[in-house]
Amino acid sequence: MSKRDYYEVLGVERGASEAELKKAYRRLAMKFHPDRNPDDEKADEKFREATEAYEILTDASKRAAYDQYGHAGVDPSMGGGGAGYGGGNFSDIFGDVFGDIFGGGGGGGRGRSSAQRGSDLRYTLELDLEEAVRGTSVTIRVPTLVGCETCDGSGAKKGTTPSTCTTCAGHGQVRMQQGFFSVQQTCPRCHGTGKMITDPCKDCHGDGRVEKQKNLSVKVPAGVDTGDRIRLAGEGEAGVNGGPAGDLYVVVSVREHKIFQRDGKNLYCEVPISFVDAALGGELEVPTLDGRVKLKIPDGAQTGKLFRLRGKGVTPVRGGSAGDLLCRVAVETPVNLTKRQRELLEELRETLEEEGSSQSPRAKSWFDGVKNFFEDMKF
Repeated sequence: MSKRDYYEVLGVERGASEAELKKAYRRLAMKFHPDRNPDDEKADEKFREATEAYEILTDASKRAAYDQYGHAGVDPSMGGGGAGYGGGNFSDIFGDVFGDIFGGGGGGGRGRSSAQRGSDLRYTLELDLEEAVRGTSVTIRVPTLVGCETCDGSGAKKGTTPSTCTTCAGHGQVRMQQGFFSVQQTCPRCHGTGKMITDPCKDCHGDGRVEKQKNLSVKVPAGVDTGDRIRLAGEGEAGVNGGPAGDLYVVVSVREHKIFQRDGKNLYCEVPISFVDAALGGELEVPTLDGRVKLKIPDGAQTGKLFRLRGKGVTPVRGGSAGDLLCRVAVETPVNLTKRQRELLEELRETLEEEGSSQSPRAKSWFDGVKNFFEDMKF
């Protein structure tokens, strides 16, 4: 049976570029490959036909002969200089087309770079609330991997240099043939570096890096909060084979405060007051992060009432106006009363009861609600 035109087989024009040929062949190979079409003779025939066409048309001399003389110019049985499907190195063809899938070209091509970036590190920095709000500078001690000074990071003994890996010829990768597939893998001997160290450095044992404690100064901006991160570029672990160092991320954790609780840019605190001050009103000193301020309590203050001191909160680290300090009143019941104090309170209770519910509107409202509840439930 006569062969089809190679350009027709691949579905390209006669002037198609090598990139167009590769794209067309890859599409056909993925469609008709025997591994995808087991026991399908027709698919196998189309795969072989496409492979033969690709082999001929991507070879400049064979393509020229084919363009001039047709199949006769590349048929060995007719004196042509070409080879059919089985005549060339099929693994080279397949590796060339699918090299981008398996990580690069063949064993003779350029291997990937062995330089690797160092790992990033994380350090948790605990701060007092005052330090977080105002900002501070601290010195931290971080264990990390740094480049070995003895061998300048090469891993080889001083005065020697690493040799080229004999397994991968310095490419860092080896090709594994699995049927029609050619798979690129990291060299098991040099682990992708392309080099071997026969006489390792005594300090780093061939790794090129050593463990070390680094003292670093960290400038903490004002307004940070728990979970905020400060990035120190290049202060992570040293890279491998000349790769860049990683980064150090300092994560802020603000300690619990005895007086204040923080919610975003606002601060909260609880202010205990006597029931006398709550009833009669008064003026109290309350703490802020900037010192003490006077807080005026109106008469009849109830537990839970919030008093806002504007601008006494936190200025956010990303800018904006300062938050507020919100003081929550907690009316404190007196304990350990003297006999005279009890007598006075008994007198006060009697006068309050005589006045009815006008001095205790919340109590009256609550008891009215309870009464209605029981009536509705008909207990």
